[in-house]
Amino acid sequence: MFHANPLHDLALPPRRQFLQQAGLGFGSLALASMLHGETNAAPTPNADPLALRSPHFPAKIKSIIWLFMTGAPSQVDTWDYKPELQKRDGQDLAGSDPKTGFFTTSGKCLKSPFEWKQHGESGSWVSGIFPHLSRHVDKMCFLHSMHLKQNNHAPASIELMCGTNRPGLPALGAWMTYGLGSLNQDLPSYVVLHDTRPRGDDQIWSAGFLPKTYQALSLDARRKEAVDNLARDAKHSDAQQRSQLDLIRQLNQQHAAARPTQADLAARINSYELAYRMQMSAPEALDLSKESEATHKLYGMDQPECATFARQCLLSRRLVERGVRFVQIFAGKGVGGDGSVNDVPWDCHTDVEINHKSCGLHTDQPAAALLADLEARGMLDSTLVIWGGEFGRTSDSQGSKGRDHNPNGFTIWMAGAGVKGGFHYGATDEFGYKAVTNKVHVNDLHATLLHLLGLEHTKLTYRFNGRDYRLTDVAGNLITDILT
Repeated sequence: MFHANPLHDLALPPRRQFLQQAGLGFGSLALASMLHGETNAAPTPNADPLALRSPHFPAKIKSIIWLFMTGAPSQVDTWDYKPELQKRDGQDLAGSDPKTGFFTTSGKCLKSPFEWKQHGESGSWVSGIFPHLSRHVDKMCFLHSMHLKQNNHAPASIELMCGTNRPGLPALGAWMTYGLGSLNQDLPSYVVLHDTRPRGDDQIWSAGFLPKTYQALSLDARRKEAVDNLARDAKHSDAQQRSQLDLIRQLNQQHAAARPTQADLAARINSYELAYRMQMSAPEALDLSKESEATHKLYGMDQPECATFARQCLLSRRLVERGVRFVQIFAGKGVGGDGSVNDVPWDCHTDVEINHKSCGLHTDQPAAALLADLEARGMLDSTLVIWGGEFGRTSDSQGSKGRDHNPNGFTIWMAGAGVKGGFHYGATDEFGYKAVTNKVHVNDLHATLLHLLGLEHTKLTYRFNGRDYRLTDVAGNLITDILT
């Protein structure tokens, strides 16, 4: 006998629609469960993406200032003294590969043309191109065994900042802002200062697949009006502009309410509000006339050879002072071996002596002043300063006086909160050619920097195209020996 189905008269959705809706529901429950278990949950769609969030564990630093020495300084002419290289100038370099760099090298040892001396209680060896920074070696933690894969400027810079050289991935500063939010709702959390734009430019500080709220604000520090289109249109009063933005926000929120899964909508809404707030905060933060004449002289702003980098360093202190989490300065133009202006300043293919002397004059005093200024203000207790380029230089010559690119061993130093001062970690071989002891890959460096910020690098993830991504990809080891 046929029995009537009590569900027969109900308006049930088609099978495919039912499965889609059910899948979304189960997925939402799973997502909520995962986020509930995280101490550093990512912002939910249409929430304020820059809201301050708790770290995974207590942080040792609040901010990072990265002094990016564009063009790649030679480790054996700056911080990694090699007596054996000095003794064997012109002799064959054992194990050298003429194709290590971007061009071809001679295979003959090239000694450093600079005078080296030991400084500080740590007795750290420093090249003569750094008379100011050499006074601060006891604050510095040297990583002498950095290495990466790429051997040209743009891909190496992307690898150094994004963990791998694939374009489209988020940079360190974007990950920091995504994980921790902003300390100041009136300024961006991530700021880049540059003179000439480095090779690879926007890719080096990209937010990649993260919401664009986490993109860096890029500023040309040479310009008085460093932020384009910041000033309000003179035809509108503040009240008129506020009313206009309120209407736009209301319309955007209505649009977003009907699309709760589209996280980028919150970023767009927030960008309008941040731009409005920046009209009041940014001009004050970027106004160096508020600094004393003594401070200007400390940084070297009265000296043409380093005035631009001095301005960048002083701006970075003012920005961090006002809650910017990550400031990255890209060193500007230098002088090539033939005396010409070089838009990749530390790039010493022709004559390392002429090039590095010029770059030292450009960066030494401002960088030293930044360390001294941060320390005097008590800010070095919460700020980490990083100095380094995208790779190192060959120990054998390119031509007769130059050095080619070398990704196999180079030095980066850090100074400030969370790391040991006057400390040397890792080593290159006796010629400074390759990292051989306690080798540090960029993934290890990133894992350590995130740790200092209170973030466990394996937990800071973002799902994109069906995969969980992180800054350190599937690698990265904490460098515990350098931590205080």
